[in-house]
Amino acid sequence: MSTAVEAEFREIDESGSWSAIYQVGVGANRVDHSRICLQLGTNDYINASLISVEEAQRSYILTQVKCAQYWPQREEKDMVFEDTNFKLTLISEDVKSYYTVRQLELENLSTQETREILHFHYTTWPDFGVPESPASFLNFLFKVRESGCLNSDQGPVVVHCSAGIGRSGTFCLADTCLLLMSLRKDPSSVHIRDVLLEMRRYRMGLIQTADQLRFSYLAVIEGAKCIMGDTSVQESWKELSNEEDAPPEFSPPPPRPPKRIGVDAPNGKTEPLSFFPSETKPEVPKREELIERQHNDFHVESCWVEPELRQRAVGDGATPSAVHQTDGQAGTWDQKAERPQAKEVGAAEEEGDSPLGAWKPLLANVCLCTALALGVYVCYRACFH
Repeated sequence: MSTAVEAEFREIDESGSWSAIYQVGVGANRVDHSRICLQLGTNDYINASLISVEEAQRSYILTQVKCAQYWPQREEKDMVFEDTNFKLTLISEDVKSYYTVRQLELENLSTQETREILHFHYTTWPDFGVPESPASFLNFLFKVRESGCLNSDQGPVVVHCSAGIGRSGTFCLADTCLLLMSLRKDPSSVHIRDVLLEMRRYRMGLIQTADQLRFSYLAVIEGAKCIMGDTSVQESWKELSNEEDAPPEFSPPPPRPPKRIGVDAPNGKTEPLSFFPSETKPEVPKREELIERQHNDFHVESCWVEPELRQRAVGDGATPSAVHQTDGQAGTWDQKAERPQAKEVGAAEEEGDSPLGAWKPLLANVCLCTALALGVYVCYRACFH
């Protein structure tokens, strides 16, 4: 099956531009208009945002949860949160090879109101990483869907990881795109890029790594097969995921956070790269080229400009400010490294141009011989007179 998503995936994969694409619109949005305000406690702030996709009738609350375990173990059975007066009780727990489903009961001790909570926990998805295969991820996603907790009549579902943007964003992006394909009856009409940019209006930074965006494409492409009527793929996802196997005893450590891809902006923030490599940006000349253009008689001393002179030059418009904006730390390091060399060469030139420069070796030899003769004469007088 060939769709627009597959064509876009192949284009990005062949050009190797995932790193440029996943950061488009990362830092351009703010989430004050969509943040969740707490009703209990002394502070109403929590790092959580409401993402609503009207066409898909999906609502997610994405939140940051870098904290201690907030649900009870089998041995404990329940936990009491005294600051908000809530009690959480573990009703059941179904442990699979890579995910766990828990049934919890949340009770408001002040009002005795209770709610049933279905807790789907993906246990083998590393931070900044991706699931081991689209099959295991889609099997998990469809398990969540079958429970009904993603339906619009159930209210927004809470999705969290560590920062609430990487793994959580991958889950919500894939679910939304597949749902839109199903509602429109036309998978080729769904553009993952546009859906992601729309979701980033509600929570900035969704999708933390290029690998997560690439995996989202793979999951949507694979999931579209089921939407188009191939019901056998859902059973194959379950078989490939090996969910009935015993869970691993030890989880591998998460990979290091990726470096941000971009260029340094004047305010110290990062400007995203072009969405596709074909979008060309104006070339910024290298620092050496700029200096050479400024000075017709180029020599080594012009590579270093004293701080006071540099400030004066920037004020007069003599030195292009683009040098420091584009080079950043590397440019500063190069300038510092070239400074001693410029001084040494400058000193050599001054020494060569001086009138006494050629006579210095001869004068040094004459002085040495005179001192030696004087020493011999003093020794002779002391010994024989």
